[in-house]
Amino acid sequence: MVLKAKGSLEPQDYDMLANNFVSDAEKVLEKSPYDTKLGINMARDARNVLSGKLKIEDFHTVYSASLLKEFGDQYASGPEEPKSKKEKGPKWGMVIDLKKCVGCDTCTVSCKAENRTPPGMSYNVVLETLSGDFPNISLVNLPRPCMHCDKPPCVQVCPTRATFKLENGIVAIDNDRCIGCRYCMVACPYGARSYDFGDGYDQEMTGYNDVTSPEYGIERGERKKGKIPEETVRKCSFCYHRLQRGEEPACVETCIGDARYFGDMSDPNSVVSKLAASPRAFYLKEELGTKPRVVYLR
Repeated sequence: MVLKAKGSLEPQDYDMLANNFVSDAEKVLEKSPYDTKLGINMARDARNVLSGKLKIEDFHTVYSASLLKEFGDQYASGPEEPKSKKEKGPKWGMVIDLKKCVGCDTCTVSCKAENRTPPGMSYNVVLETLSGDFPNISLVNLPRPCMHCDKPPCVQVCPTRATFKLENGIVAIDNDRCIGCRYCMVACPYGARSYDFGDGYDQEMTGYNDVTSPEYGIERGERKKGKIPEETVRKCSFCYHRLQRGEEPACVETCIGDARYFGDMSDPNSVVSKLAASPRAFYLKEELGTKPRVVYLR
């Protein structure tokens, strides 16, 4: 896809680019043992809830019987209970300056090395397209981690509540509860989730299976057939295990263009808060109402 030149690119141009990375819902679910139509319909209505076209209570009323039939005792019924008290502490967020991104893919490589993701899975990708008319053509880069939405449709459709929102702003996955239905993958409008089919680099890389990434702070040791996180959904966690050690996400630490900033969005004096207030700031697919915690500068 080539975007036509019209001065600087508008947010909707980046939305179009991001759309090219979102997988077809039926293809995502065709290898899942669960009801494809149910997953697609739930993803559609989860977005209707965000847009105000459908009440959350009505969403659960519509789907509770079907979910109970499909998932039985694994189904965690009803909306999540609201927390009575807010935790004190940082509310993490990321700002990506698109003018400083050079498209080197260091974020993709460092993320893959840090999280030891299997073949075909990258939590961080850089989408690329050309902008302009020949001979005035430039390359446009759009890094895309998980958006860690404040109103995540992936959480809403998860039948086991394996996907949930932490108080610090991170959308997390409890891989011990994930049954691999992949409904969250089709509900995510950013294509930020992947299914772990159990593939590995053991033939190409000595010691690849000796250790897995501590997903969300849990050290799981050697990667082997049938052991979690295989056959579950995985995604970017803002390198939660690194945050617990007081470190930045790997993609932020290794960005050679210093295009990524990470910090506490609840602190008005933080760098990320100030950058997010810039007139250059925008959100991917803002009209959906997901309220991403990843902000872009154009």
